Amino acid sequence: MENNNLSLRSLLEKEKLNGINFLDWFRNLRIVLKQERKEYVIEEPVPDEPPANAPRADKDKFKKHLDDMLDVSCLMLATMFPELQKQHEDMNAYNMIQNLKEIYEGQAR
Repeated sequence: MENNNLSLRSLLEKEKLNGINFLDWFRNLRIVLKQERKEYVIEEPVPDEPPANAPRADKDKFKKHLDDMLDVSCLMLATMFPELQKQHEDMNAYNMIQNLKEIYEGQAR
């Protein structure tokens, strides 16, 4: 499966996000994340941390979301031009996508 991840990720590395290519980059990002089963990270905000007495399953689900979010955030940053990296390096994946959609929503029309 790792080979599939690498070959699909090459879609993103081939054409880094430079601003004017947001729609193509976002489409490719969604393809990669769908294959890796991490697309939810850009569609759902980070959930609240479960309380200390929460069931183990809830804690594990929260940790998985944080781990997947870190993977996706790094992938997104690695496939952006440096100027965009600097603007987004302190955001998580969900917030990056929300911000990029705001900036480039005109392209969606």
